[in-house]
Amino acid sequence: MNKLELDPRWTVVFAGDSVTDGGHRTDPTGLGNTYVRDIAEDLGDNRPRIVNAGTSGNRAVDLVARWSTDVLAFEPSLVSILIGINDTWRRYDKFDPTTVEAYEASYRLLLEPLECPLVLVEPFLLQVKPEHAEWREDLDPKIEVVRKLALEYDAILVPADVELNRLAGEVGAATLADDGVHPSAAGHEALADLWQQYVLAP
Repeated sequence: MNKLELDPRWTVVFAGDSVTDGGHRTDPTGLGNTYVRDIAEDLGDNRPRIVNAGTSGNRAVDLVARWSTDVLAFEPSLVSILIGINDTWRRYDKFDPTTVEAYEASYRLLLEPLECPLVLVEPFLLQVKPEHAEWREDLDPKIEVVRKLALEYDAILVPADVELNRLAGEVGAATLADDGVHPSAAGHEALADLWQQYVLAP
């Protein structure tokens, strides 16, 4: 898919986990304190309606369960999805793995009912802790699923894992996410910049 020019009449829904959520339910603006707010502020007053549908702790299967009310109900003009790190994390902290096949099946259930432009953001991990190297065995195949689905569904792919790790090599991983998963203010700004770089027409 080519880059997009966002129409102010559109509704853009951002779906995901805590990286997207940012406390948006208690935020009077509804945007939360994440890359979603950064994007909205960068777009300025003449922007589309921005809906934050992120929920902390969610895996892909959790998004499926609430997709009708949290996303489809808004009749979105564009949907951006960032999901997957919890599908990996729960394997290591709760001994509750999500197979690559189950992740892909859930992700397809998210994409199939959508009839609008799509943005798929790679789930990402910055190696702050030694054990993060082990997580790669689980996360990398899931990132490959996102890349495959982006091609299959003609979605715009935002290569967040690739680009944030590249940036981490310059500024330090902990600068972008002190636990390797949840972005700092600088990390959210970098993610917002990446989203705009890959999604928006110049």
